[in-house]
Amino acid sequence: MKAKLYFLLSMMIFGAVGIFAKYIALDSCQIAFFLSLIGALFLFSLCLLKKRSLPCQKVRKNLPLLLTASLALSGNWIFLFQAYKKTTIANAALTYYLAPILVILAAPLILQEKLSLRKLLCTAFALLGLFLILNNGLNESSADSLTGMIYGLIAAVFYAALTLINKFIKDLDGLTNTCFQLLFSAILLFCWSVLAGSSWSSLPAADDILLLLVLGICHGGAGFYLFFTGMQALNGQSIAILSYADPLTSLLLSVLCMNEPMSLLQGIGALLLFSSIWLAERTSTAPYAAAAAKSSAIR
Repeated sequence: MKAKLYFLLSMMIFGAVGIFAKYIALDSCQIAFFLSLIGALFLFSLCLLKKRSLPCQKVRKNLPLLLTASLALSGNWIFLFQAYKKTTIANAALTYYLAPILVILAAPLILQEKLSLRKLLCTAFALLGLFLILNNGLNESSADSLTGMIYGLIAAVFYAALTLINKFIKDLDGLTNTCFQLLFSAILLFCWSVLAGSSWSSLPAADDILLLLVLGICHGGAGFYLFFTGMQALNGQSIAILSYADPLTSLLLSVLCMNEPMSLLQGIGALLLFSSIWLAERTSTAPYAAAAAKSSAIR
């Protein structure tokens, strides 16, 4: 139950990313770099304050997987932020949140998980709810909008890869895993931004710095700590289902905080999405408890 709560909280935090990232006057790679760097520094600072030593031997053991996961994380952020800048948040989300479907389909092949009929049906209803929620965004059909949706789809592939790769990382607690993935991601993103010709001649504006701090600490640090910690005791299919809490949070925030109207179809879609998540996970407490106990025994 604790793992599901952690993962759901991370999805709620991630649901607010687009609202912040869309208004930062930096390119997508720079936003992703600062998010990863600030998040890594924040978590490493927590380790120092707690006088917690990092398990370097275990990090070296998982180094190839950590680097591969960091590459997937970097690609995920770059293309997602680019999607937000090219099109509406709704259009970007429409393609990006196909990622849980990719995880559902890949889990039986890569993670050797049995695909249950109940979760398959719940995934179908969640996808239907998602389409209803984002229905208004389909009305925009400009070239930039199409490009943004393609970027969102590429981000979805990276997100699915990140989820699956992390299931193979062993013996690392959530805090250590998050620290090093964010650190490696920041290094990769900085190198890529230099190669891509991003301008580093001036500091970000004061408003952008504030938004970057929020993204780095809340979304990069706290969000990914909850994300990686929660997924350790969850199987791939459960992760995919619970991921739909992210777009649901985006919708609720847009209505409550930005006074955007909610149509009847969006309301029905939100209800379908919430119901699908609840039905898919309500009888799964015992397997998660067993998985958590096994994970704790390993560590």
